[in-house]
Amino acid sequence: MLANLIVVCLLLQGQVSPQSVSPRAGVTTAPADVKSIDGDPAALVKVKRIYVDSFGDDPISKELQSMIVSSLVATKVFKVTENRERADAILKGVALEKTSQEVHAYGESTSVGAASGGSHGDVNGSIVNGNGTISGSSSGGFVARHMGTSDSSLHTETINEARIAIRLVTPDGDVIWTSTQESKGAKYRGASADVADNCVRQLLRDIDKLQHLSAPPEPPSASTAAQPK
Repeated sequence: MLANLIVVCLLLQGQVSPQSVSPRAGVTTAPADVKSIDGDPAALVKVKRIYVDSFGDDPISKELQSMIVSSLVATKVFKVTENRERADAILKGVALEKTSQEVHAYGESTSVGAASGGSHGDVNGSIVNGNGTISGSSSGGFVARHMGTSDSSLHTETINEARIAIRLVTPDGDVIWTSTQESKGAKYRGASADVADNCVRQLLRDIDKLQHLSAPPEPPSASTAAQPK
């Protein structure tokens, strides 16, 4: 009986070939880093023509939508179309801009005081046969001085903030990319322009990362292949 079991095990092992457990030809696995990007990485890389949907009817939303369009066109990577049917993806977003006041107060004071005083008295005399003379003298004085300076200032600073949340959607309605950015302005531009540029730069960085991760490895050079083993 034991011999029969051993023979059966050997036959089963012989039926499992190395090819049956090897990966199928042409099937590739997405790099782990690609999974960190929301949506569909493969669809995001193919986006070349974008339709920018309305952010809202209020002036702030219209302004930020216009700045997003300008930033996309300036990249020379995407084409912005006003024909929704021709777009590879539709960009939708919600924008918010607010203005606040910050009060800054400063105060400083300095004071100097001095005081002095003095007193002196002297009495002398003599009496002879009921007659006498008495003389005396006294002196005194007091000086007090005080000086003080103060310096204070108060000014109000206007802070402009912008926040935007955007997403890229395929014509079928699938979300392939999202981003949320906020800004208080940059050195040479306001908060709205800065937050729009931040969104577009983030989109370019994510697409560039995907392209590098999905690129096939370079074949070995001729000099490397010619080296003896």
